Amino acid sequence: MSMPPQKSPQSPVTCEQRVIISNEHGEKLVGLLHQTSSKKLVILCHGFRATKASPFQDDSILIDLVDAFTKEGISAFRFDFSGNGESEGEFQYGSYRKEAADLRSVVLYFSKQKYDIIALVGHSKGGNAVLLYASRYNDVPIIVNISGRFALERGIDGRLGKNFMQRINKDGYIDVKNKKGELEYRVSKASLEDRLSTDTLLSSRAISKDCRVLTIHGARDEIVPAEDARQFAAHIPNHELRIMAEANHRYTGHEAELTSLVLDFVRPHLHLHSASRLRPKL
Repeated sequence: MSMPPQKSPQSPVTCEQRVIISNEHGEKLVGLLHQTSSKKLVILCHGFRATKASPFQDDSILIDLVDAFTKEGISAFRFDFSGNGESEGEFQYGSYRKEAADLRSVVLYFSKQKYDIIALVGHSKGGNAVLLYASRYNDVPIIVNISGRFALERGIDGRLGKNFMQRINKDGYIDVKNKKGELEYRVSKASLEDRLSTDTLLSSRAISKDCRVLTIHGARDEIVPAEDARQFAAHIPNHELRIMAEANHRYTGHEAELTSLVLDFVRPHLHLHSASRLRPKL
């Protein structure tokens, strides 16, 4: 399902089209397709508590990347995972497997529309989604993981507070509130267990050597340590690592360098990639 395209004022060769895709649960995923004259497509995935375009952590990263790809003549699609932004569904704290499944629904949709999906790009938790996808389906040749977390058991107490396991075992959930004391989201025991049972080591090793993976990470990342990027590099078969010495988790002030690294990794494959070599099984 899609809405009529609208011409983008930035580029005469690009139009922006709202696209709605149903996931395997029948929930509607809402996204924006930035269409160029090319059927080559990059799909971009947002991070935790973010959206395809929001005031949260990574909206500028996704939008900057969309601009870079479309100027290169590559079409781009950014969407909200279920339970986030405009998409249907209930927000869940874990949901790593479900987000990979959402991404699968998106890939299959565009494959049926005869797009040549050349890359999946994800920031933060979106980086985990694209890597988990690649571990399950060998049908997209390029994966870009920007600041994904390898050690999923870490970083939880920063959001949920100390003794989170005891509290969630006692009450069955933890309510996360903002500085004003307002409820932001509820973490269920099942969603916490989903995160803790997601095996990044196993999934990293399961990615085919035919799939080229780039991990980019900021050395000054205040949310996910750069050591996590080195762990991905150590276990993914066909991997390149780029540590940006001055960048934080949001790449504040380093957006141009980030987009340049991503484009440089994807660009050589624009003419080399054969759509028949890696094609989603419909």
